[in-house]
Amino acid sequence: METLEYTLESEQQFWDELDDIVSAKCPSHQLIDNALRTYLHFTTNFKDEYLHSEYDVARCSQKLLQSELFEANKAYVRIQIVYSLMQEDEPASLHVIASLLLFDGKENEPTFEMMNREGCFPRLIELIKLGKRDDARLHRLLLELLYEMSRVQRISAEDLGCADDDFVVCLFNIIEELSDDVDDPYHYPVIRVLLVLNEQWMVAATASPTDAHPTLHRLTNRVIKLLSFHGSSYMTFGENIILLLNRETETSLQLLILKLLYLLFTTRATHEYFYTNDLRVLLDVIIRNLLDLPNELVSLRHTYLRVLYPLLAHTQLHQPPHYKRDEIVKVLSILGGSTNAHWEPADETTVRLVNRVSQIDWLRQEDISEGEVARKLLGISLSPTDTASSISVVDVAAVMEKPGVQTPSRKTEFEHGVHGHDEDSPKSEAEVVVETKKKPPPPVRSRRHAPPPVPPSIQVNGIKKLPPKTPPRRRTRLKSTALSGNLESEAAE
Repeated sequence: METLEYTLESEQQFWDELDDIVSAKCPSHQLIDNALRTYLHFTTNFKDEYLHSEYDVARCSQKLLQSELFEANKAYVRIQIVYSLMQEDEPASLHVIASLLLFDGKENEPTFEMMNREGCFPRLIELIKLGKRDDARLHRLLLELLYEMSRVQRISAEDLGCADDDFVVCLFNIIEELSDDVDDPYHYPVIRVLLVLNEQWMVAATASPTDAHPTLHRLTNRVIKLLSFHGSSYMTFGENIILLLNRETETSLQLLILKLLYLLFTTRATHEYFYTNDLRVLLDVIIRNLLDLPNELVSLRHTYLRVLYPLLAHTQLHQPPHYKRDEIVKVLSILGGSTNAHWEPADETTVRLVNRVSQIDWLRQEDISEGEVARKLLGISLSPTDTASSISVVDVAAVMEKPGVQTPSRKTEFEHGVHGHDEDSPKSEAEVVVETKKKPPPPVRSRRHAPPPVPPSIQVNGIKKLPPKTPPRRRTRLKSTALSGNLESEAAE
């Protein structure tokens, strides 16, 4: 097929021509191939002139994905685009191809599964290595495509082997280079790729070999390996994942972060990877999230508790002065379900995990047995066998959630319930007369780390309720160097 040459005079003419290309009638595979080649040639030639932003590239992708050409031949068009990713080396073409696969995969998960079967994981690793930051927009798009493809399915051991030390070091170095600007668009995609690679290695290490995923040799988790040997060189990464957990509302991404934290806190070489001040912020976030999770999010609550134990037992937090000791004990009591009428009775696993945390030496009261601690904190009786730990990395690795699912908030549900009740229930005449104008609350001073301790229960219409807990102040800047973190840590101690 001869390549058509286009001469355009305006941006509107570009979009009109693109509409004509994707609207072509293609009753045969040969005609579909011709239309796809024309589409790629046209968009590539005019990318620098008319596709200035990510919005323009996304719009270009949607033109094809919403066209009759695609709707009538989805399977064939998808496989041809995947083959193009495997073979194309021109950055402009790769940008359009990666955008097509990313948007289509988000709407149609089997697209990512097809990419995995066709060997796109090693190809994306190769392209990310080669591209580095020469073309920032393309590099970021490839990182996003690798993340989205990897978080919805298991990657084979052979393909995971392509993510070697050099690749992981490259990602860590990008984060360190951007340490002065947490809002740099590179931070988020790079960190998410490291998180999903950690999960893949974690699952591979705990899963039994199958015909579909044979494990010929034990894979090395290169994220944990590099942080074990060179953690002091990559401190910005640790600061950023705590900041990300503080901000994140997507359940699947929270789980990715918690899985990495669990491995870091249960690996001796990385027990003290984080700065002490950052560990205190992390503890504040975990306390807040544990109290804010609705009753039905059992698996996420279990994962938080599984991370809480090694955080308090193995890191600098186990050393005096013991940060938030009283608040931790109160939270454990609440999670046991015995101190608040609005919390459902705790399930067996929650009771076991809460009891495990409560047995940490600096949380226990002197001269009290394990059973007595359980009775006082949880209002239950536990046998000696029940107090033994059955925590396992397998339990943490196995927890999954569908991408995009947002974590609901107990505080939000409570506020909606109260407001809805107030709107539906008319006030009595006496209540209207007694109602007086409330004074505005005093201004809240800025806090570096922690919210105030958990407040005592208050009476609302004769029923005990726990006021919503103020979350810790969300940090918007990270320390630019490891030295600043050490100075802050020393000052705090």
